[in-house]
Amino acid sequence: MKSILIKNGRIIDPSQDLDLQGNLLVEDGIIKGLCKETTAAEEVIDATGLIVSPGFIDLHVSLCEPGFEEDETIESGTSAALAGGVTSLGCLPNTSPVVDDRSSAEFILLQAERAANCNVFPLGAVTKNHEGKELAEIGQLVAGNAVGFTDADQPIENAEIMRCALEYTRMFHRPILNRPQVPELTEKGQMHEGYYSTVLGLKGIPAAAESIMVNRDIALAELTQGRIHLMCISTKNSVSQIRQAKQAGIRVTADVTPHHLALSDQMLETYDPHYKVLPPLRSQEHIDALIEGLKDGTIDAICSDHTPHATEKKTDEILGAAFGIIGLETLIPVCFQSLIRPEHLSWSEFISKMTIGPAKILGLDKGTLAEGADADITLINPDITYRLEPANLKSSSHNSPFLGKELQGRAEIVLVSGQVRYRAET
Repeated sequence: MKSILIKNGRIIDPSQDLDLQGNLLVEDGIIKGLCKETTAAEEVIDATGLIVSPGFIDLHVSLCEPGFEEDETIESGTSAALAGGVTSLGCLPNTSPVVDDRSSAEFILLQAERAANCNVFPLGAVTKNHEGKELAEIGQLVAGNAVGFTDADQPIENAEIMRCALEYTRMFHRPILNRPQVPELTEKGQMHEGYYSTVLGLKGIPAAAESIMVNRDIALAELTQGRIHLMCISTKNSVSQIRQAKQAGIRVTADVTPHHLALSDQMLETYDPHYKVLPPLRSQEHIDALIEGLKDGTIDAICSDHTPHATEKKTDEILGAAFGIIGLETLIPVCFQSLIRPEHLSWSEFISKMTIGPAKILGLDKGTLAEGADADITLINPDITYRLEPANLKSSSHNSPFLGKELQGRAEIVLVSGQVRYRAET
């Protein structure tokens, strides 16, 4: 591998409390540290006007392969990840077959190696075939390099199964990632239960559907001393419960998506299925609580929850349309719009939620620009403005409410293990 000098950039590394103008040297895929502009290197990248950040880590992403290649493949999904500044991601096991044994996890790793884009870390299923009845082969999945366990968008309903899962995964120092929803309260729901669901005549999903499950999961984490990670938090009560649990020393972490920060349930006035997500977009009081949770450290990470769907699955009327949006390629601009521009978070605080936060949750030796670390680096252009067009997306699917919108900020250059894997098109 050749040496690379990244010069004249604004280097932001929350893991070292760095925010300075300077130069960074990479040799043999490893970060050598800060250096002088005159340092010799085989390639020089001029980062003038750019932010030099540790590569982003996305906790849970749907890559859809095997089984749902019409929505996404590991190759296309990891290409989209690079375009969003993501150098490492956790791959959800919501495939067909489900990733509930060692060979399935190893298939994910093999396909990711073939794609040669970003780092992919398999997440194993908690229960066999996501049926919630019997634990998957946890030990074998760990041997297959699974970094955590989740039933993806299927909440783990059975409290005894969750208790056993927390106790078992504790032995392997792995977290359980659960989507906190009470299925009986979300069934046939289309959007947040509130003023707009009443006006629009759409069945609502109450905020309590989430906070009830959050409370249960926290209680079980306290009981078992296991690690619970709560995915896609969306309500003010959830934030309050997690804050109290952390103060009590319970091993709980949480993430939030950019779209739950930038969009509200009012968007459904258009009946546009691109705004249909799970958990649903909430009202402003919930958004305000999520932002406060990010600011005070209650929420540990920001995650795209990238959920691609082929066009025909989103062009149906809202009642029949699938839940979810793609989020990898809009991570930076949507967070800029909702967090950085209004000064809720600084660039350093935002980057910490995309680097050291998720790295700690998944136990990855990533998310830093410290000397000796893997040279996974994202160079961000914070000032560029552009219109997001379908033709420019790397993802196979285009189910995003931000298409056609004017955005600001993007990943300009991305390095993985010291190799330039992505350069933004002019």
